[in-house]
Amino acid sequence: CDMVFVMASETEKAHALLQTFSTASVISSLGLGIFCFVADRLLQFSFIQQNDWLRALSDNAVHGILGMWSWAIVIGLRKKSDFTEVTLAGFLASVIDVDHFFLAGSLSLKAALTLPRRPLLHCSTVIPVVALTLKFIMQLFRLKDSWCFLPWMLFISWTSHHVRDGIPSLPHLCSFIMYLTGTRELMSIKHGIRIDV
Repeated sequence: CDMVFVMASETEKAHALLQTFSTASVISSLGLGIFCFVADRLLQFSFIQQNDWLRALSDNAVHGILGMWSWAIVIGLRKKSDFTEVTLAGFLASVIDVDHFFLAGSLSLKAALTLPRRPLLHCSTVIPVVALTLKFIMQLFRLKDSWCFLPWMLFISWTSHHVRDGIPSLPHLCSFIMYLTGTRELMSIKHGIRIDV
């Protein structure tokens, strides 16, 4: 019986992968790109930029919609429970910004918007680490059946946030290899380059 379930599961995965390249998926992806372009242009209006609260809430709402839309493309909205998953994906894409307040050490929006460096959850290296850790924990506690999508959802939601944040510059990566090899110190000493990772 388990073998039949595994084969059915693998067949479902293969079918889902083929749907990733469907016409509806491609159109949804193009729509998502257009949405991001238009939303980022709208967020540049001076009345939004001059009001910290409006700017922060608008930016966070766009992150949430982007996370929801990205996950909807991945799963394809076929049943009622899919809408719950999509809502959770939007929440995960938005909740990352809470780390601004943790780094600021304050609930002040002004402090959260004027940080000296990027907060921890805005480091793109954290995404695969957290997703893989979550997958391991789920297997350890045998939660893999009903919540097997969660590590992938987290990966997609957080990646959508990071890609959108990283478009003006580049996604922020923690260079653990630089620490391990001493490259950071060498670059600082030899070339006078201060690398803050």
